[in-house]
Amino acid sequence: MILNLDRNFKPLTGNEITFESFTFSGGEPHIKIAPQLNTEQSVTITHRLNSFNDLGLLCLAVDALKRMGIVMGTLIIPYFPAARQDRLMVKGEPLTVKVYAEIINGLGFNKVIILDPHSEVTPALLNNCDTVPNHAFIKKVIEIIDKPLYLVSPDGGALKKIYKVSEFLNGIEVIECSKSRDVKTGKLKEFIVYANDIENKDCLIVDDICDGGGTFIGLAEELKKKGAGKLYLAVTHGIFSKGFEGLDQYFEQIFTTNSIKEMEHHKITQIQLNNGLLSCKE
Repeated sequence: MILNLDRNFKPLTGNEITFESFTFSGGEPHIKIAPQLNTEQSVTITHRLNSFNDLGLLCLAVDALKRMGIVMGTLIIPYFPAARQDRLMVKGEPLTVKVYAEIINGLGFNKVIILDPHSEVTPALLNNCDTVPNHAFIKKVIEIIDKPLYLVSPDGGALKKIYKVSEFLNGIEVIECSKSRDVKTGKLKEFIVYANDIENKDCLIVDDICDGGGTFIGLAEELKKKGAGKLYLAVTHGIFSKGFEGLDQYFEQIFTTNSIKEMEHHKITQIQLNNGLLSCKE
């Protein structure tokens, strides 16, 4: 049985559980699940967790199902919330990713599947976690662009993953880059592209998350200074909190999945997640 808690996000199809969900006037989420369920089958739940209310709905759904005698099977949450809050940088801040992980661990799923985690911290904190790499997503992107490209790693933290992508794609050449950031303010200060032979070479920047887009605009400027050709951007999880202004000046196309939300823009190509993109394990 499948319970897709976000009505706009249905990566799995099959024996889908019927439910109603709403928010009380006081702000509390609520759910009513159709009671005619086969208690001999476990349930797979999919959801997009973009707020604590989304997490609350998940917790309520699990409680309702358990009270009906349903066994928790697999939870699929492609974008794991607070994945970037995976270390303590300043005294007085919470380790937010651990808070989310402990709540989800308490729900008792046999398996939790996440897509392209920001770091190794999240899967280490989650019980019974399977991570799905971005390989199949980037392969689709390469097929759509359909021309020779360099893969660009935006910083040192992405190097390990991008070389795995390169290996998966039969050795596409990688351009390494770096950036620096003020820890207290969070502002980006400097971008370096460690390549000098990219004149007229088309480049695909690959990363897990795009939030405001400052990293990618800064990198695009440096790549263009070195004579790079057409630029493309592929981010598994597209937040785009500042919209696309700036990004659309530098990139021919921007690729993302629907792990967070549906979006429309003339330069956005959104790859819909399905069982194929969520089953390629490392």
